Amino acid sequence: MKVLTPIERRALRARAHQLHPVIMIGNAGLTPTVLHEIDIALKSHELIKIRVLGEDRAQREKLIGEICPALDASPVQHIGKMLVIYRPRPAVATAPGTRPRRKEKRRTKRSYQNQ
Repeated sequence: MKVLTPIERRALRARAHQLHPVIMIGNAGLTPTVLHEIDIALKSHELIKIRVLGEDRAQREKLIGEICPALDASPVQHIGKMLVIYRPRPAVATAPGTRPRRKEKRRTKRSYQNQ
């Protein structure tokens, strides 16, 4: 688990402001299935919001304390029932001398009419 500096945390909070919760943790709590879904969300989004449906603040603190070490993520913010978690995407290994392929340019509607 990487410890974030205050500057990094501030930038991540700003990025997370516009996000909607991707995961909701209900009365069943943190099950292995929920942990797996959080892992999948972190792989694809890198920065996610989690909504916890419970009234106990200590329980939410405990949840963020369990999620982050289990998934090697960093806690960014905990406000009310929202948890914001960050884990950088792993770097994609590419063979030396290769470049990522460019997408083909999208043909416009007009280009089909002049054939």
